[in-house]
Amino acid sequence: MPQLDTSTWFITTLSTTITLFILMQLKISLYDFPQTPLTKLVQLKTTNNPWETKWTKIYSPLLLPLQ
Repeated sequence: MPQLDTSTWFITTLSTTITLFILMQLKISLYDFPQTPLTKLVQLKTTNNPWETKWTKIYSPLLLPLQ
């Protein structure tokens, strides 16, 4: 039964890795990224809720007098 010849594995994996790295760099270099992203102004919208206009007092049960 013949032995598996592994003498070329190093150069094969090295060349494959280098080729994939170069291809990925070329693909990434084709993308157009924005140089300076612009900030978007956000205006907060306030709503008038009915419970905000009324004055309410909430009594804590612990503060009520004991009977």
